[in-house]
Amino acid sequence: MGKPKRKNLPDLSHLAVAGAKIAVRVTPKAASNSISVSEAGLKVTVTSVPENGKATEAVRSLLAKAMGVAASKLDLSQGATSRNKVFVYTD
Repeated sequence: MGKPKRKNLPDLSHLAVAGAKIAVRVTPKAASNSISVSEAGLKVTVTSVPENGKATEAVRSLLAKAMGVAASKLDLSQGATSRNKVFVYTD
């Protein structure tokens, strides 16, 4: 997976609050990496395949890039094998 370009991502820096829970809906094996914001929440598409946690790690790094934080600051709390995931930002 190539590194996502920051210019294509929305500014999610307001989510970088200690203890914040970030719910996302993931679409793996997409044509491109992207994040879209809607009333339903964050929708993340990644080009990675959903096996051995590859898509989850791609989502983690893409989300961290949009938030402007290190990927290690995002912990997966729910949805290891689901399309609906919840990440928690730790400071």
